[in-house]
Amino acid sequence: MEEITQKQTNPYLIPAAILIAGAFVAAALYFGGSTPSPVAVGTGNDQPAVAQQPEPTGSLDAVRPVDETDHIKGSPDAPIKIVEYSDFECPFCKRFHDTMNEVMDKYGDSGEVAWVFRQFPLEQLHPVKAQRAAVATECAAEQGGNDAFWAIADGYFADPSTGNNRTNQDVLIPELAAAAGLDADRFNECLESGKYDEHIQADIANAVETGGRGTPWSVMIGPDGKTYPINGAQPLAAIEQLISIATDNQ
Repeated sequence: MEEITQKQTNPYLIPAAILIAGAFVAAALYFGGSTPSPVAVGTGNDQPAVAQQPEPTGSLDAVRPVDETDHIKGSPDAPIKIVEYSDFECPFCKRFHDTMNEVMDKYGDSGEVAWVFRQFPLEQLHPVKAQRAAVATECAAEQGGNDAFWAIADGYFADPSTGNNRTNQDVLIPELAAAAGLDADRFNECLESGKYDEHIQADIANAVETGGRGTPWSVMIGPDGKTYPINGAQPLAAIEQLISIATDNQ
């Protein structure tokens, strides 16, 4: 899982760095379960300082209701919805995208599970490129609907050259847009317009509000409305177990 971090070069700011690192350890929890070990933070003198685990922040119940404006793979009426907040340049998101496609192969056709994709580009880790990829998928959806959105999203993550802010977007994004049948002029105009910046910021804000401090971050909504955190690139077996729990609790 890629967490939001902050560099500190001034030795007088080290206590702040410790507090920041301690706050982000909450992102290491799996399913809101056990308390993690303390984290060691370098002080600049090769002497680690230990920050204790604070209480997790955010509320899963703050997840924005799923509606027709969302990008959904599977039935919108599925009793279980997995709302993922993702960064297109995050290698852990790339791995989890494969896992979620496996989930949908198993549970999507039957209408049991729907996958809701929301944007969570981490500018601190992937400046410019994560945001641009997010905008590209939104512009694809504007022109070609849900199918075009997923064509760009799936194609971007599937390309072996993507991730860690090394993607050659000047080549890949136009190729994916063309393969999706999008009009190049309209797509490029949208890509440069900034019209989806506010929408993407709203997704980011909601991710943080629900407790997300890194990517991928997901919230599963069960048939009874109960919410469950999915922190990081969890494997298929873990997602299946959570689906079973959510189903049994309805």
